Formats: sequence, structure tokens, C-alpha cells
Amino acid sequence: MLKDAKNILAQIPSSVTYADVRIVNQNSEDIATKDGVVEALQSNHSLGYNVRILKDGVWGFAASHDMSESGIDATIKKAMSIAAASAPYKIDDVQLDDQKPIKDTYKTPIKEDPFTVPMEEKMELLLKADNAQRVSEKIAVSQAMYHANKEHKYFVSTLGSEIDQEIIWTGAGIEATAVEGSDLQNRSYPNSFRGQNQTRGYELVRGLDLVGHAPQIAEEAVKLLSADTCPTGEFDIILDGNQLALQIHESCGHAVELDRVLGYEASYAGTSFLTPEKLYEFQYGSSIVNLTADATIPGGLGTFAYDDEGTPAQRTYLVKEGMFQDYITSRDTVKKLQNRNPKYQNRTSNGTVRASSWNRLPMIRMTNINLEPGGEEGTGKGWSLDELIADTKYGIFMSTNRSWSIDDKRYNFQFGTEIAWEIKEGKLGRMLKNPTYQGITPEFWNSCDAICGRDEWTVWGTPNCGKGQPSQVMYTGHGASPSRFKKVKVGVVKW
Repeated sequence: MLKDAKNILAQIPSSVTYADVRIVNQNSEDIATKDGVVEALQSNHSLGYNVRILKDGVWGFAASHDMSESGIDATIKKAMSIAAASAPYKIDDVQLDDQKPIKDTYKTPIKEDPFTVPMEEKMELLLKADNAQRVSEKIAVSQAMYHANKEHKYFVSTLGSEIDQEIIWTGAGIEATAVEGSDLQNRSYPNSFRGQNQTRGYELVRGLDLVGHAPQIAEEAVKLLSADTCPTGEFDIILDGNQLALQIHESCGHAVELDRVLGYEASYAGTSFLTPEKLYEFQYGSSIVNLTADATIPGGLGTFAYDDEGTPAQRTYLVKEGMFQDYITSRDTVKKLQNRNPKYQNRTSNGTVRASSWNRLPMIRMTNINLEPGGEEGTGKGWSLDELIADTKYGIFMSTNRSWSIDDKRYNFQFGTEIAWEIKEGKLGRMLKNPTYQGITPEFWNSCDAICGRDEWTVWGTPNCGKGQPSQVMYTGHGASPSRFKKVKVGVVKW
């Protein structure tokens, strides 16, 4: 289909400043079980293309599934007409950074193609995991879920780029809900909200051992019903990696999206407190906090070879030794930032532009936004979780997200987790239910005084990040290991 993309590009008038074409062939599978039966079984296929042109200083975009000559002609004319209609209302001209043409092929390295595993085998696994959760009459709901996605993209541009790229990702998880009277408690494995997801094949699902972990997860849900409520006050807390991943997503990942900073998302998802004058000048976190955007990590859900502008995948420091260093950018926003911050000259896009489908306009999206593990350059000691707990005189260890809320500038937040344990004199104590914590983003990250090392570090997948108008759901990753934060407000304050 690369030949088809080149054919479409060849028909775009030479009067444009720049143009690119993407053909996207997508396949996906979803299976969900609930209370011992298959609740949902879905297989989807989608094929189409889009044309993006830059003319008279504005973008024109159009998409279609009609690849006939007349369909291609109509799509190109539509993109041109949108640009023509937009030009009189532009504030300033769109400018693009300098990129070199690329000709390459990439495919996600996997061991077992999830689409070749029989559907019956997948359903059987999920049903076994579902049934294994029913350890008590108090288990009101047992669930298991599976998802696989294969996205083959063909990209060509007037720069001369020709990129053939196939991205495959897989995910699975289980969830048990226990009920007693008016109390309801959930436990999930290996993470809440669709489990664990990575750019790996079916080997990920096999390695999770959903059936083996199901009884323990269900038993914890039952025990939570009689557990003490998490206390209210100011405590040292240790966040498990799966909870910290969402903390990174909400308070760092969205905050460093440059299109959001420039106001493109203001009417829908908000802006950001990380305004351009803070670049290189703002103490985002403590000196051991190092945050990166890295689309090159093996297995990360935000891993690829090239973004949807043909820019190579990169590793970029967003925060280095606590100082705010960079945004995630596109070819046009990076030029706008140079006009606002003289220190940002001679920079190019760090390759974070993606679209959820062939009929959506590419935009800045998180790749793998990571808190670098402790024990490496500039990150202090690399603790084990046991060592970190042993070093905590009194605190609370929280795991697995249950709820979240954050303001539209990514500044004030509150999170709840499924489960917590009290830490006393360096040992885990009683189980606690309904744990919550709250804070202000820079104050919270400046309170980080310990980060576990590489052995405790996992890249967690977030397959449901929403952004844009019309809305796009994108898959992102977040590398994290358990970390400690000092004097955090915990619990619900009663007035």
C-alpha cells in the first residue's frame, strides 16, 4: 500500500507548501467476560487514508475510505478547500521545523501474533480467570478482559519520506467486586481500567497468569469489606508503580503537551500550568525526579519507530534533576515555541504526533512518559520496595488506581486507590480501604525523596487516553517504580 500512498501524494497540486498522506489498516479484537459468561466479543477492521496539506500558511485535512480515482480526487479537493476557507482567518502562518526524508520499515517485535491465537482459546482463558475469582459469596461481580490491536500505517510526504510501519499491542486483566450491605470494594490485576497493555504479542497475556492470580485478588476484595478506613491526615506515602503511572499521566504527561500549553485544548480539556516562560527555569520536582518522553522503550504502549508526521521516535528529558526541561512537540508547535522562548532556538519536533485512526487529524499525544528509576544517573539511591518500606517509620502504601480528579491546568489533584496498607516501624501492617490523597503538582513532586530501582520498574499501559475534538482515544505508556512522597494530605477532610 505504500505504492497507493505515493499515488495519492502525486495527485496533490504542486502549489502546496507541504503535504503528507497516511493509509491506515487497523484490526482489533475485544473479549470481555462477566460472572462466568462471555459478555462481549468483538472483532473490527478499518481501512482508509487521509490527506494533510499546508497551503497559504494553514492546514487542510480530509480523509476517506474510497480509494478509487474519483474518491481520491474528491478527498484532495476537500483538503484544499478547507485550507482555502481557513486562510482568511489565520492569526499567523503555520511554519514547520526542518526534517530529513526517511525511507524505512518497522514492525513491533513480538513472539506470538495475538491474531493467530484461536478465539476459543482466549475465551477459555478468560472464563477460567473469571470463575477463579468466585472465592466467596461476597464476590458480586467477577470480570476478565482481553484486547489486541494491529495497526499498519503507510506514510509518504513531499519531503520524500516513505515509511511502512506496523504496531501491535496486546492487553488483559481481571477485576473482582465484593459487596456487603452498602459497602462495595474492587480489586484488579495487574492494574485497574483494562489491566496491563504493552506493544507485545500474546506472550504478554500468557505471562500475566490471570488464572493463578485470580483467587488472591478476589480474597483481597473480600477482606477490604472489613478493613479499617484509611486515616485522614498528613502522612508519608509510598505509591505502587501502577498508581504512580496514572499520577505521571495526569500531572506530567498532559501538562507538557505543547498544543495544550498553546491553548489548542482550552475549550475541551484545558490548558497547563507549565507555561513557556517556565522552561529551564521551573523546579518541577525534587533533585531525584527525572521524567522522560521515550518512544523507544521495548514493550511500551507508546513505543513506535516514527510518529504520524514521519519524525523518528526519540527519548527526551521533560524534567531533569527536578528542573523543567521540555515539552512534547510537533513540527509546527515547536516553531511557535521558538517565537515565545528565545532559549528554545534550533530545536525540532521530538516525535510525539499521532492520530487514533485514518479519519482523524494527527496531534500531540503522550508516548511513554516515565519517571526514571532510582539508582541511575541523577536519581539517588535505587531502593527495593522492601528497603523503602523498612526505611519508613510511619506511612501508607497505596496501590492500584480507583479514581482520579485534576483541574484543567493539571495543578490541583485528588486520587483514590483500591487498596492500601499502613506502615509502622518499617513494616506493612493493617489493610486499609478507600484510600485517597491530594496535592498540588509541583509541591507533590518536590516531596519525592525516594524512588525504587530498575528491578521494580514497569512500563504500564494506558490504552484509553482521550483528547481532541472530535475525540480521539490513544494508547500511551508510563514507566514507574514504587516511590515515596513526604507529608502528603491523605483522606477526606470533613468540614
